[in-house]
Amino acid sequence: NARIGDGVVITPEGKSQNLDAENYFIRDGIVVVPKNAVIPAGFWI
Repeated sequence: NARIGDGVVITPEGKSQNLDAENYFIRDGIVVVPKNAVIPAGFWI
């Protein structure tokens, strides 16, 4: 299971349609948080 901290904002707005980051990726404008990823509290995706 992915762990998403308090106050995290997840939106593809203003980002590339396809992006690879450390704990998430965007494909065709959809943000994907992979299994076992950790998104810290207050993070803005």
